Amino acid sequence: MKQRDELVVGVTVFAALFLIVVGAIWLSQADLGQGGSRFTARFRTVGGLGVGDPVVLRGVRVGRVAEIRLGERNYVEAELQVYRDVAIPPRPAIIAASASLFGEWQAGIISLDQAPDDPNVRRALDEAAAEGDDLWPGATLPDIGQLTAQAGRIATDIASVSSRVQQAFDSTAVAQLQESIRDFGRVADQIATFTEQQTNVLRGVGVRLDEGSELLTGAAQSLKSSLARVDSATNQGELARILENTQMASEQVREASRSFNELLGAARENQQSLVRVIQAADSVASRIENRMGTVGLLIGDSTLYVETTLAVQQLRQLLADIQANPRKYFKFSVF
Repeated sequence: MKQRDELVVGVTVFAALFLIVVGAIWLSQADLGQGGSRFTARFRTVGGLGVGDPVVLRGVRVGRVAEIRLGERNYVEAELQVYRDVAIPPRPAIIAASASLFGEWQAGIISLDQAPDDPNVRRALDEAAAEGDDLWPGATLPDIGQLTAQAGRIATDIASVSSRVQQAFDSTAVAQLQESIRDFGRVADQIATFTEQQTNVLRGVGVRLDEGSELLTGAAQSLKSSLARVDSATNQGELARILENTQMASEQVREASRSFNELLGAARENQQSLVRVIQAADSVASRIENRMGTVGLLIGDSTLYVETTLAVQQLRQLLADIQANPRKYFKFSVF
């Protein structure tokens, strides 16, 4: 009876050990009896990838990470055991990435021609491939912890920049900026008024010059006709008519001269307005050159411009991230 109990206990223990070994093999998805090939990938860093982590191809497990060691020139070499009869893509490369939110990692086999459109990943793959040998180039994607830390730093920077902008644009600075803008507006209105006045004057001058030119042309034609017929006109009573035409031409020239004098008088009347506009513009330029007022300070000091530009860029990045991942920043509950 005692021997039978011992035999039962031994068989039970042996069966339990057998089940444990089989279960461990099944859970690790070992490729027993299928052999396989080993390949080595070169990384600058492997992140959380460890020995025993799965090797996947298009989401299907095709092997495991057999060994990780430090190679030459501070590169990390990961030895991958790939199952037999697995079709390796041309120009293979390895992307180490987080497989879940619980710290699990995997090594994904891709073609170097189909690498992710990420400048950091492509730079890492190119650097590893430039080392030569038969080692596969590898790159590592950041995990969720690194992304969260980066988002925290961005939020801190945005808060700092917002505080600086608030301090820079106080009520006094805004009032000075508004006053400077109003000064520029008044100068612009004066210049526009002066320009309109001069345009009207020049338009009138042009009309009067056209009239004078027509009058002079008519007078010249009349004089030419009169001179051509002087010889024959003396005996036919036309000399008197020629003199009358000459007198009329002289009066027309006198009228043109009077119009030109009026034009000069109008220009003298607008001379003071032009001087006032030039003096106002010179005063504004002097204030800006002497760093007086908000506009002068803005032109002389580029710190506010640089800080504002950085703030706008970071705000755009934050808005883009909020649009892409709204649940990261806002939580809504109906009940």
